[in-house]
Amino acid sequence: MSEKKKPLLGFVGKLPSGTALGNSGKTHCPWCMGLFKAPRLLPCLHTVCTTCLEQLEPFSVVAIRGGDADTSSEGPIFQELKPPSLQLQISILCPECDAQVDLPMGGVKALTIDPLAMNDVMLETLQGEGQGLVCDLCSNREVEKRCQTCKANLCHFCCQAHRRQKKTTYHTMVDLKDLKGCSRIGKPVLCPAHPAEDLRLFCELCDRPVCQDCVVGEHWEHPCDFTSNIIHKHGDSVRELLRGTQPHVEALEEVLAQVKGMNSALQEQVGAVAADVRTFSEGYIKAIEHRDKLLKQLADIRVQKENSLQLQKAQLEQLLADMRTGVEFTEHLLTSGSDLEILITKGLVVERLTKLNKVEYSIHPGVNDKICFSPQQKAGRCRGYEVYGAISTKEVDPAKCVLQGEDLHRAREKQTASFTLLCKDAAGESMGRGGDSVQVTVISKDKKDSPVRALVQANKDGTYHVSYTPKEPGVYTVLVCVKEQHVQGSPFTVTVRKRHRPHPGVFQGCTFCSSGGQKTAHCGGTMPGGYLRCGHGHKGHPGRPRCSCCGKFAEKSECTWTGGQNAPRSLLRTVAL
Repeated sequence: MSEKKKPLLGFVGKLPSGTALGNSGKTHCPWCMGLFKAPRLLPCLHTVCTTCLEQLEPFSVVAIRGGDADTSSEGPIFQELKPPSLQLQISILCPECDAQVDLPMGGVKALTIDPLAMNDVMLETLQGEGQGLVCDLCSNREVEKRCQTCKANLCHFCCQAHRRQKKTTYHTMVDLKDLKGCSRIGKPVLCPAHPAEDLRLFCELCDRPVCQDCVVGEHWEHPCDFTSNIIHKHGDSVRELLRGTQPHVEALEEVLAQVKGMNSALQEQVGAVAADVRTFSEGYIKAIEHRDKLLKQLADIRVQKENSLQLQKAQLEQLLADMRTGVEFTEHLLTSGSDLEILITKGLVVERLTKLNKVEYSIHPGVNDKICFSPQQKAGRCRGYEVYGAISTKEVDPAKCVLQGEDLHRAREKQTASFTLLCKDAAGESMGRGGDSVQVTVISKDKKDSPVRALVQANKDGTYHVSYTPKEPGVYTVLVCVKEQHVQGSPFTVTVRKRHRPHPGVFQGCTFCSSGGQKTAHCGGTMPGGYLRCGHGHKGHPGRPRCSCCGKFAEKSECTWTGGQNAPRSLLRTVAL
């Protein structure tokens, strides 16, 4: 196992000219508003000071766990799994997003340290001439220099002692003012089990960073490699998950904009409808209570829709904030974090982004601004007066309206044809009221400049009765529109035929047919050869009534008899069954 000599990702590098330190990272705690002190990274990817987390009020929940983890003050790097058990889980709420944070066995101090935040705090402190930084060795004097070999900040006394020691005599010492242009001033992360060793290796089996002593001990025969060799594989998996999360941020921003726009449209529509109600009610002074009832109903509708929009807005804003936090932290981690830092926080990042990607949300506003006022609709009686006017949140959808009736595609000249229009809303439910703008046009194919007059009668239950009388036979086109839009099935064609010819004969059954086919039975018909029968002729014919003029069995059918006025009607036509 050999380590490839690659530089750490931006561990110590120069910032571009004109770039302010600390702009790309978070340096202030959202709870105390001060610079981070021992910042801890929560599962929701928010960072909070350790002391601030300890001040939060914890609560307990009963949870079934598949295994607990042994942790250290440097975070959940080492885990020793235990059998599943029913445990009392101590949790706190994130002060930034109110997400539940389950505390490990070690409490707040066992949460993961945020190395990126610590680096940003140190860079921002260097902008102020290093004021506030204390020596890493004595912890009671201000820092003057930094050992680039040990990655330690030293005061003047400790710096001299550092140079006097034989082991550290030739270490490179740098003044703090020379570090102001650096983008990374990190500290080596030491193994909690072996404090003298750096975490330079990664155990693939346990999915955690380890040191060389861990490899020959607890992780013996585990697949381990240097962090610089395997960072690309794990970094690519995090980047792939990030690419799947970023589109959700854009989608949430778009939906949130639609919700805000719908809220504005709702306010305008409510104002317009309220103005219509007031205008209508000014001429209805004797039924003033009805106006108040309408306005109260409108106010209730407004509150209901606003509450629904506000709730959806709050949910979308929270989800968007969570998405942005995850995306910003992951981008910052991948661009500014070292190999080891990416591997340390990889588990939390993957878990958080995976959870966020599974959250479902609607891409459209939950409610619409469809509120209409129908001044002609009856609304009962008020103080003895018949009052009109009703507010409805339904709006007719021409694409959902249907046509019904037997005369949709057939008619007779100079006879009234009719059909029914059933108006529905976008959900396919009947409007249950009248007052919609319905236009019906009937045009002859041969005389397009002379449309047939159509009558539309509202039944005030969401249906409309349409009737028209074509004057001539032919092909007609019928157009049915609601709110200047064609309804379902419009336009359609109607074939108009000539009027029925009445039967001049008598509709009755002949003696022969009615007798069941007896040879001795006679009827008025004459067959070839002089047989006084109707001509059906087969044995056992049950007999059916028919017209004496044309021989049709349907009494209300069109007569097809073509004989003249002097033709003998006693000669009946022979009809073959």
